[in-house]
Amino acid sequence: MTTLRYGRALLPALAALLLLLPQTAAARDARDAREVREAAPVAATPDRPSYDVALRSDADGSHWTGRQTVSFRNAARTPLRSIDVRLWGNGTDGCGAPGAPSPVRVSKVAGGTPRPLTVGCTALRIDLPEPLPYGARARVSFDVAITVPDRVHRFGRDGAHRYLGNALPLLSVRDAQGRHLDPDVGFGESFHTLAGDFRVVLDHPSALVVPATGTTTRRPGAQGRTVSTSVARGVRDFAWAAGPFRTKSVTSPGGVRLNAYWTAATPAEGVALDLKNAVGSVDAFGKRFGRYPYGELDLVMSDNLDDFGNMEFPGLVLLWTEPEGSAVVHEIAHQWFYGIVGNDQFASPWLDESFAQYANQLYYGEDTATCWEDQGAWPSDTAALTRSMGYYADGRRSEFVRVVYMRGACALHDLERVLGGPAMARMMRGYVRDHWLGVATTADFKRAAQAATARDLGPFWTEHRIR
Repeated sequence: MTTLRYGRALLPALAALLLLLPQTAAARDARDAREVREAAPVAATPDRPSYDVALRSDADGSHWTGRQTVSFRNAARTPLRSIDVRLWGNGTDGCGAPGAPSPVRVSKVAGGTPRPLTVGCTALRIDLPEPLPYGARARVSFDVAITVPDRVHRFGRDGAHRYLGNALPLLSVRDAQGRHLDPDVGFGESFHTLAGDFRVVLDHPSALVVPATGTTTRRPGAQGRTVSTSVARGVRDFAWAAGPFRTKSVTSPGGVRLNAYWTAATPAEGVALDLKNAVGSVDAFGKRFGRYPYGELDLVMSDNLDDFGNMEFPGLVLLWTEPEGSAVVHEIAHQWFYGIVGNDQFASPWLDESFAQYANQLYYGEDTATCWEDQGAWPSDTAALTRSMGYYADGRRSEFVRVVYMRGACALHDLERVLGGPAMARMMRGYVRDHWLGVATTADFKRAAQAATARDLGPFWTEHRIR
């Protein structure tokens, strides 16, 4: 996500901070959580997920219903007894209210036994019928009902247009830190998912144009309807939109197909500028960090997304586009930093936001020679680049953009001055290669940087509060 454009702060209003609830778990949940922590599997699991989804929409794309199946492998040496499914679309609304249920609902679970929803109705634990051994695969399936919330949001509505970001249930991760069941704090991202494959079939009225993650083919459905089938491999999430979008497609010199979708009210000059910068940046980043692997990229643009700014998903970005364009380059940089090189976005938001903003500034050739000094004093004694979203949610939201976006990008430019431009470029390309479609940590990045120089980087990490 971004609140920056061309390195300058837009600072649109962010969503209100969610209360972190519920805080009390059942005794069985607590016992099982302890067992997971004690086992402490080093490998992230369940991995190699494969999602097969079929959904049908109503007349205007506000409601989608159908069935989802996910298969997965146990990568941990200890048997896997349950999985956690995250319903991130409920992050803002939680468990809803009488007469107003949660936007994302799951029912008729097969392949396991569901427990009650937790973490504000964003986490569903499913007990497997028998322990899954190391290396074995299993699958669960369930009905899904999605109601697009009535708000301008990455999961919301904009006039006749519907945006379904974070709407599809996803597998959560377990690793050496235990179960990752962090809350949606209402700004930034809390997501942590492993790369997998998606096949999503969307049955919708033919009047609706439906951009989506992956490569999409379309065929006639029932009278007046179209069936769009999107296939994506090696991605961490799946998003789509629906509405009377205008469209245009171009192919970059490097061979990446860019599909632009925009609302009638989106300024034409902004659309043209976004498309130009998208073509330039996807090829530039491909040369710098490694070739964009997904073949095509959808740009979904509106002049009315200022409530949340812009948002990245694998193979699709949502853009608040004005006459001077949008933060399209920053969002495309996220295809590498969060998409290709994954990270725990709750624990280490700097690993995607700082890196995307660094890439954004490189693309525009911004003068960053003194940007670290220009930031002045740290906003607090406790501030650090490596703080989690939990830290910012605990009354320090004002530090988030200033530290994660601004100081984080400046720290990377400072590191480039320490290593030298060519060495920094080689190091970054190697860092991306070594964590391609995997998950990186701050320790991984520090090791990669230290390996690129004979100089002790300890003082650099201390000065820049990279811990």
